[in-house]
Amino acid sequence: MIKIHNLTFGYGGTKLLFEDFSFNIKRGESWSVIGPSGCGKTTLLYLIAGLQQPSEGEIRIGKEKIIRARPSTGLVLQDHGLLPWATILENTRLGLKIRKFYGPDGKHSPANAVHDAAKDADRVEYWLHWLGIAHLKAMYPAQLSRGQRQRAAIARTLVLGPDLLLMDEPFSALDAPIREELQKVMNRFHQESGLTSLTVTHDIEEAVMLGEKILVLGNSCNRLPQIIDNHLSGEIDKRTDPEFLKRCSALRDLLARYTTRDAGINSGSR
Repeated sequence: MIKIHNLTFGYGGTKLLFEDFSFNIKRGESWSVIGPSGCGKTTLLYLIAGLQQPSEGEIRIGKEKIIRARPSTGLVLQDHGLLPWATILENTRLGLKIRKFYGPDGKHSPANAVHDAAKDADRVEYWLHWLGIAHLKAMYPAQLSRGQRQRAAIARTLVLGPDLLLMDEPFSALDAPIREELQKVMNRFHQESGLTSLTVTHDIEEAVMLGEKILVLGNSCNRLPQIIDNHLSGEIDKRTDPEFLKRCSALRDLLARYTTRDAGINSGSR
């Protein structure tokens, strides 16, 4: 579904984050992306979302070359971004309201476009119930916990029916019990929907929980993708099992080697 081909990108005046970087994501796969701070995890997500453009190479989703934000891509950020003056119901409807104005292609709304208000209302109610916050829909973000606000942000994204879900450290600001509960929610969602997803995280356990494949990035320029197959995704109740702990330990060792290697490269280049 996603083809990243010879991607090269760096911010002006700084080192390259990616150079001739290529890998593919199949439809229906769930991926996690981990790596040290500043390695390009969030940048990669924004490139796939069309919010940044590569200096060389290309990114394709299906047959479409990504040159701008794509309406069928859902993006969930660490900062939930809810409008403080709008209720949870109004916040969840926001994307549908914008789509009604601009049209499903994200550019314009044809004069003869038909919008099924009842269907949209049913979809909003479905996701609010599915995420366990339907009873909070008349409340405002300031009246909710962080976990409840993040559920609302996820609902706002899912009502649009994306075919690709990108999440940038969506649970990092949450306390451990709430974070684990939302990990369960998203695992169940993936199992039921089969939606293609990519989650950036700094949490190794979360990467193992959510990613059928785990992409490991390093601090030096990323050229060859380090991809780990992970059959333990979705096994959130087995986080204390020896196999799960062994996988997390192996990922920590890999990240440590990347950090040590990159420090040597950066030191030698001075």
